[in-house]
Amino acid sequence: MLEGFAVGRKHIAPESGAVQRQVPLSVLVAAKNEERNIGRCLQALQWAEQVVVVDSSSTDRTARIASEMGREVVQFAYAGSYPKKRQWALDHVAWRHPWVLLLDADEEVTPALAEEIARVLDRVDRVGYFVLKQFHFLGRRLRFGGFSHSALILLRRGGARFEAVTGSDASGLDMEVHERLIVGGATARLAQPLVHHDFKGLAAYVDRHNRYSTWEAHVRRQMKRGVHGEDRVRARPWGDVQERRRFLKRIAMSLPFEPWLWFCYHYVLRLGFLDGRRGLVAAQLRRAYIEQVRAKLYEMQLAEGR
Repeated sequence: MLEGFAVGRKHIAPESGAVQRQVPLSVLVAAKNEERNIGRCLQALQWAEQVVVVDSSSTDRTARIASEMGREVVQFAYAGSYPKKRQWALDHVAWRHPWVLLLDADEEVTPALAEEIARVLDRVDRVGYFVLKQFHFLGRRLRFGGFSHSALILLRRGGARFEAVTGSDASGLDMEVHERLIVGGATARLAQPLVHHDFKGLAAYVDRHNRYSTWEAHVRRQMKRGVHGEDRVRARPWGDVQERRRFLKRIAMSLPFEPWLWFCYHYVLRLGFLDGRRGLVAAQLRRAYIEQVRAKLYEMQLAEGR
């Protein structure tokens, strides 16, 4: 028996207000060394008929916890090129339902969001839904700062694919981070948020974002060289959430004071200071992240002789 979790789905008592029926939905949970988070994530998915944990040879108890909670575990071995983990899983896992929900192991579906998802699965005029990822930091939800963002995570199978970024990078990341989904139809937005929280601590957060910054530097280099990839989300000021974010990023990355621009955006313009010291630390980490991205991009350009 794993501490804090009953073994097997039928032994876990449902939360108050949770969906009491099995919903014909497939869920893809991407994970690697997530023993601190995976149990909470899976416990909140008891209502989903199919949940597949796509692991990357975790060295902790991630796969064991998932298996003992009655969920299928599939191992992914990254070949160093497209597709990465989520797209590979969308292409190769035996999904039983037309709709797939994409989650990370540190994300939790609330009962209200589960109910909303169950209500929209019969819609035939949509291929995807955006959901607000409600950002929790240092043990508490950040109410301000604009750190929460919408992402396309509920997909009709075959209706969207992750964009393919050309070239190789040194980050070693086997999962999509800044790649967006190219959608082949109409989308909508769900009203209820997804809870994004991480119990692995600040050191793990900083380490993870160090690797993310290496990948983003590679993506920016490809964008500057005009070889970002044939299949990609376009940068459009009046497009959907993904296209607007790509448009704003192109503008921001051209400014010499970009790191401080992001700090001011989160801490001042979006009132991050109202979250106290947590808001300050989060804004500082965002600024430091962008500084790392720009420094690594400069290093890449020096190595290319430019």
